[in-house]
Amino acid sequence: MNVLENLQPQSIFTFFEQMCSIPHGSGNTKAISDWCVNFAKERGLEYHQDADNNVIIIKPATLGYEDAEPVILQGHLDMVCEKEPGCTKDMAKEGLDLVVEGDFIRAQGTTLGGDDGIAVAMAMAVLDSTELAHPRIEAIFTVDEEIGLLGAVSLDVSPIRGRKMINMDSEVEGVFTVSCAGGNATTCTLPVSREAFEGTALRVTVGGLTGGHSGTEIDKGRANSNMLMGRVLQAAAHVAQLRVDTVSGGLKSNAIPVETTAVVVVSDAEAVNKACDEMAAILQNEYHTTDPGLFVTVEAAQASGQPADAQTTGRIICMLTCLPNGVQAMSADIPGLVQTSLNLGILACGEKELKGVTSLRSSLDSQKEMLKERLACLMEQLGGTVAFEGDYTGWQYQENSPLRELMVEVFREQYGYDPKVEAIHAGLECGLFAGKLPGLDCVSIGPDLLEIHTPRERMSIASVQRTWKLLTEVLRRSK
Repeated sequence: MNVLENLQPQSIFTFFEQMCSIPHGSGNTKAISDWCVNFAKERGLEYHQDADNNVIIIKPATLGYEDAEPVILQGHLDMVCEKEPGCTKDMAKEGLDLVVEGDFIRAQGTTLGGDDGIAVAMAMAVLDSTELAHPRIEAIFTVDEEIGLLGAVSLDVSPIRGRKMINMDSEVEGVFTVSCAGGNATTCTLPVSREAFEGTALRVTVGGLTGGHSGTEIDKGRANSNMLMGRVLQAAAHVAQLRVDTVSGGLKSNAIPVETTAVVVVSDAEAVNKACDEMAAILQNEYHTTDPGLFVTVEAAQASGQPADAQTTGRIICMLTCLPNGVQAMSADIPGLVQTSLNLGILACGEKELKGVTSLRSSLDSQKEMLKERLACLMEQLGGTVAFEGDYTGWQYQENSPLRELMVEVFREQYGYDPKVEAIHAGLECGLFAGKLPGLDCVSIGPDLLEIHTPRERMSIASVQRTWKLLTEVLRRSK
């Protein structure tokens, strides 16, 4: 029996469950893209699939809507693949194990991918329906949004006629997002030189953190395990000779990392153990509210080979303590809005180099450029390099938005109060589409999704139902 088969609207949850059965992490989207194409073929709908796996599906207007402006429905196919410690699921090859608990859907031991599978499922339900009234529907399903909006960057929008777009990549019901930050993924690369060093090999782990989305949770003061590892290694290096063998943490640049591990070779294991215990107490005190599960552990290990030499070890520690990270500036115009931030989301150490990937965001292009310069300057001084990928512009607020006005009107009628209209710090594909489709009128909505990008992610069933009612009524009135 399918886990979601008794939920209504059945078509939405059927498509969502089908999607969850197909692995579709960022960079692994060919199968889910083909699933979309097969959907279109089976229904005789116009479709366009590109080499990057982006898909556009077009459905003609229903009777009486032939002269109405087309409406674009947009979401992304990829998801963030994170697992609980000890979870053995291979998310590159296996589907998700869905669970219904009261009003919520979650996945056992992993992220759910409601971000942004629910947008795809809702658009599929519109495309599949023979009962809904609507203008021409242009459904855009992009890929690799979670690793820098890469699909939206490469997408050819020539099949698109519409200039009204409902993006469904927001996570709070009743909030209409109408502006967002721009950003990029910045890779900092530090060369690693190695030499023999006599000492005791230890595995140091900083973990148990809360994590979260670096766009929506960066202002909540949550710890970043990659950055905390810099402090722990610094403390250990003060009490003993220390060489870094490997250090790694985090899986996605836009997810605040929850665990980082370093293998080090030290001259005095007892002193390092004591220093790490003392640092654990300091960090637990600093983050007792935001990260109550924080821990630092030290255990015996075996080095992979020769560790980094003294100079390289010093540069690694400097990089992990001095890279700018977290909130850099708040907006002076919109109270409570983060204007500029960074998140060191990935650390990966190879034989000859250490790579750190930072998600950089700002609603001001000038501050984004300033941070790129700061990162480049620091890495140059450390003998390293930087590379920028997936650079995207922000999405500017439009004073005159007929689509926003219609959606606010429908929301007010259905809910009995006004939605919250806001700008956000997280990056959305809307900014890229606004650049590609001049004159685009766009609003981003979505049902309640809690703790996205973590294995605790869950989606409200009732919220999906209400959001669907809102969407279909807006389409009905788009005449």
